Amino acid sequence: MTRKLFVNIPVSNLDASVEFFTGLGFTFNPQFTDENATCMLVGEDAYFMLLVKDYFQSFTPKPMGDAKVNDHALYAITADTREEVDELVDKALASGATSIREPMDQGFMYQRSFLDLDGHHWEVFFMDMSQMPAAES
Repeated sequence: MTRKLFVNIPVSNLDASVEFFTGLGFTFNPQFTDENATCMLVGEDAYFMLLVKDYFQSFTPKPMGDAKVNDHALYAITADTREEVDELVDKALASGATSIREPMDQGFMYQRSFLDLDGHHWEVFFMDMSQMPAAES
């Protein structure tokens, strides 16, 4: 069975979020877009549903947390090169994102992080499996 991944996150301003993520190079499926939500393509079978807060709250009886105060998840996405990591994160920062920490370089993996307009924590990384240390037996 092939599964698709849909991650639902609340946003304060849907139009601003679409503009922000479009600027980072993401595309959206118009079939799943209206005034309450949009479907952002992240990978072949991976999507982020950006939902206005009231609509998001209609899916759960639990109170919605504030991503600017607490981390509920870290959203990690890959890039094809170290340069692409820098390009994507630099675009995010130029578009209003906030840097959360210094880049991490472990030789085989390079990673940078940012908080989006609503405070959601994104990790962008490149991993060169040929440089990964061998597992110890």
